[in-house]
Amino acid sequence: METSRRGAMLGGLGLAAAATVARAASPAGVMIVSTWDFGAAANAAAFARLQSGGNLLDAVEAGAMVPEADPANHSVGLGGYPDRDGIVTLDAIIMDDAGHVGAVAALEDTVHAVSVARRVMERTPHTMLVGAGATRFAREQGFPKQNLLTPEAEAAWREWLKTSRYQPVANIENQRTPSPGSARDHDTIGILARSADGRLAGACTTSGMAFKLHGRVGDSPQAGCGLFVEAGVGAATSTGVGEEVIRTAGTARVVASMRAGLSPAAACREAVEHIAHLRGDAVKDVQVGFLALSRDGTVGAFALQPGFTFAVTDSSGATEVRPSPSLRT
Repeated sequence: METSRRGAMLGGLGLAAAATVARAASPAGVMIVSTWDFGAAANAAAFARLQSGGNLLDAVEAGAMVPEADPANHSVGLGGYPDRDGIVTLDAIIMDDAGHVGAVAALEDTVHAVSVARRVMERTPHTMLVGAGATRFAREQGFPKQNLLTPEAEAAWREWLKTSRYQPVANIENQRTPSPGSARDHDTIGILARSADGRLAGACTTSGMAFKLHGRVGDSPQAGCGLFVEAGVGAATSTGVGEEVIRTAGTARVVASMRAGLSPAAACREAVEHIAHLRGDAVKDVQVGFLALSRDGTVGAFALQPGFTFAVTDSSGATEVRPSPSLRT
């Protein structure tokens, strides 16, 4: 009964309670931003969903589903690189600015992890399900079982087994033809959306570190790490080596800095500089990037290494892929 009552409350942004934080319209209009070059296709799907009458949660879910279903994308969903046991496991989160959040981690045999995460948010009293429990929940919710290990991903895994070399490769998300035996280990898409009245939502989905230990969970599905959204302030998402983001609660830090008055760009930079100061030589060759969107529609990003890109879609539907500034050159 409790679960059904909770489900019946959904509407508007995704939950009726969200109406309590509605705000006046802002000139910036609708805006969608996402990580990496392939975020442009995700933005297009999210924008189309808004244009067809969907709410912000519908939009970020639709956007995240695009790379999840693309077997050529080895960082997310179908075709994602497996762990060192040859098993593809997925992590995802979805969140709105009223504090509603759902996540899954170490999900198997299910293409659309972001949609399962939304079901966790809407149909359970929990915020995250993991492993076998998440996979069982997906089946109970009607998500079909599907083998996620494509022939190409399996071949890459078998090639990796020859050397078992595990060295982070910066900006692997933008590489469509990876070299055999290299580690593809920090891949994510994060997508943030803003309505014309300044409401916010976001999603993040990934197959995580390639060739990771079975059961490893990165930053992506953790609120305050891979994604954070706060009413009246803004939203942030992260990409790169998740362990470095987790150590600093990266996106929560970005949003806290925005709450304190920093611009999205400055807040992202502060979070990156904090990681660099805290970790020193441990992060000299790895990538971490943050992308943030304020309530008023201002966008900012910053990364440890050059090469991080992000896609911005404005209220007209026009999309631009931009390079992020970085701490190192």
